[in-house]
Amino acid sequence: MLSTYRLVIDCPDQTGLVAAVSQFLAEHGANILEASHHTDLQLNRFFMRHEIDAKSIAVDHEDFVNAFGKVAERYDMRWKLSDSEKNANVALLASRESHCLIDVLHRWHTGELRCNIPCIIANHETMREYADWYKVPFHFIDFTDKTAAFKEVERLLEHYQIDLTVLARFMQIVPDHLCKKLAGKAINIHHSFLPSFAGAKPYQQAYERGVKLIGATCHYVTSDLDEGPIIEQEVLRISHSDSAQDMVRKGKRCEVNALANGIRYHLQDRVIIHQTKTLVFA
Repeated sequence: MLSTYRLVIDCPDQTGLVAAVSQFLAEHGANILEASHHTDLQLNRFFMRHEIDAKSIAVDHEDFVNAFGKVAERYDMRWKLSDSEKNANVALLASRESHCLIDVLHRWHTGELRCNIPCIIANHETMREYADWYKVPFHFIDFTDKTAAFKEVERLLEHYQIDLTVLARFMQIVPDHLCKKLAGKAINIHHSFLPSFAGAKPYQQAYERGVKLIGATCHYVTSDLDEGPIIEQEVLRISHSDSAQDMVRKGKRCEVNALANGIRYHLQDRVIIHQTKTLVFA
């Protein structure tokens, strides 16, 4: 697979931005494979993502970063340059429901999701069989004492040098301090089309309201439960004949697809978080 650099920029909108970036890339011989721009007129803010053939650039990654830093400072940019050859370490957290965990593991195993999965953490021993099948280290944590349990979760994330934490139907509320520590680096899948039906038993809530569409939402984890910036959503049409149990069964398709897409967009640096929402260059 082609080795690329991903240049992601977020800054105040101003004249000459695109020209300055383009000139810099041209001067360094960069072959641009993909370019995405967006200006939020209400916020007066500019967003950009360029994917560049790494072999086309005469300097290495470190020198490129140092050189571009001068351009970034001039335009007050928040930015990063990532290397597609460096796979992120992803931790999967699960509870009793296995469908999201299994789907992510399968996509990783087949190469669809380019990352490392150094550990699976769960509060149900039944998840161990899937970890064993995919040969991923498994850690069971008893959540009777939630404070102690999350201290162990935090220790494991640090031990494995985790870059992205994925709550694959991990039905535990992450404490505030850990939410802040993992800001922008933890993804959750909620089995509802947020902001509708947040919290527990969303399919039952949807059934009681007689909705005609159900869905799932992949979002970043924040201290505000189920209110983090949304990355991806999937929906499915249902009818009055569907019971709450039917919605649970059918909704699993939305959950696995939304989570997989959300993880992929994050790993490929396609997501820019700004305030309470995201821009996704899908």
